Amino acid sequence: MALIIAQQVSFAQADPGGGMMSTLIMFAAIFAIFYFMIIRPQQKRQKERDKMLGAIQKGDKVITSGGLHGTVAGIEDNIVLLQVADNVKMKFDKSAINVVVSKAST
Repeated sequence: MALIIAQQVSFAQADPGGGMMSTLIMFAAIFAIFYFMIIRPQQKRQKERDKMLGAIQKGDKVITSGGLHGTVAGIEDNIVLLQVADNVKMKFDKSAINVVVSKAST
């Protein structure tokens, strides 16, 4: 019985701020892991995509996000004119382009 009372007294005298500090460290570690595993790679992919869309020029062969293959016939701001067959041209939003298959020879 005396042993149980001694343990209760030692717990009551423990530093209550110690738990708070370890909790903050744990949250910081989780945030750091989240940042380096999810946020940073996503930002890198977005930069590469923006660079690809900015470098599109007339004559490039592209694939849209819907799977349509075509050749860039013209570009106006955020609209791309794709030639998908002889005498068939379609307008797409620039963000609809998913992949540049081959660059136009300059």
